[in-house]
Amino acid sequence: MSDFTSQHVIITGGTRGIGAGLTEAFLRKGATVIATYTKGDDAARAFKEGLSIYGEKLVLKKFNVQSTAEVEAFFSEYDKEFPSLEVLVNNAGIRRDSIIPSMSEGDWDSVLDTNLKGTYNMTRFGVLSMMKNRYGRIVNMSSVGGKLGLPGQANYAASKAGQIALSLSVAKEVAKRNITINNVCPGFIETELLSDLPAEQVKEYKAQVPMKRFGKVEEVAHAVLFLASKEASYITGATLDIAGGL
Repeated sequence: MSDFTSQHVIITGGTRGIGAGLTEAFLRKGATVIATYTKGDDAARAFKEGLSIYGEKLVLKKFNVQSTAEVEAFFSEYDKEFPSLEVLVNNAGIRRDSIIPSMSEGDWDSVLDTNLKGTYNMTRFGVLSMMKNRYGRIVNMSSVGGKLGLPGQANYAASKAGQIALSLSVAKEVAKRNITINNVCPGFIETELLSDLPAEQVKEYKAQVPMKRFGKVEEVAHAVLFLASKEASYITGATLDIAGGL
């Protein structure tokens, strides 16, 4: 189970937060991981250096998933550099929280463009690569926020709900090609991306979780590894919550 030796895995936003944890999890299972990022060259290099034991198994690529042209250029180079694509994890995402009367059009657009359009862009070209070998696994990192709706996150919730809806359609389109697409919906997970939350808000959020704690990146990675595995061959269009009971 979950042996990814000789497989190639693209993880968008794969150098920080949950994405960084997923990158390391796939590397431990033998995969070649192409971790993408948009900015922060120094942090990305430091991340790669921290995983130097995996050598050339970890490849970093910088581009913006919002841009169709940049994504198309990435895949054009990818097909020349790598023999196949087995797994795509659509993890790149941002938050721009604000209650709706105060939410700017720019904050709405940037979140939807990164989280949802980015998933569309990567899935569109990723499927084309996967179809060549009639095999593929796509996992969207959605969020329970897309189903619960948290105050101040109308843009984020809409983008995450959109990922789930997108996968339901795509699952039916590519099933005959032995390509699956599923969603993992984390709740509150302990990463540096939550470090900007005030202590009182952290306490309030933990109180809402039936398990009374935030989740760990490893707990998310276990689910992603399974859905990305060959063994998950009859699961597609599904959504799995990893949220401590939220």
